[in-house]
Amino acid sequence: MTKAEVITKISDKTGIQKDDVTQTVEAFFKVVKDSMAEGENIYIRGFGSFINKKRAKKIARNISQNTAIVIDEHYVPAFKPSKVFIEKIKNSKKIKELAPQD
Repeated sequence: MTKAEVITKISDKTGIQKDDVTQTVEAFFKVVKDSMAEGENIYIRGFGSFINKKRAKKIARNISQNTAIVIDEHYVPAFKPSKVFIEKIKNSKKIKELAPQD
């Protein structure tokens, strides 16, 4: 599902104009990105958490040139779904239909 499809679904379910939903969704994404860039984690009860995960300093190898590269400690964005979210997906009939049968 694309962002445009999400916006259309929200507009259809709420009756709010697509332009207003688009502005709201874009504002939400901007707040998430800006807050995380400032080091803040975002916790949305019943949905999940947007967190900054710390990656330790490590040495990687460039096998084509046979050299070592030092990758400094850094942070990467991550999403951790809430238990409610996980249970909803686990109990989804659609997902179970798509799962390969053994």
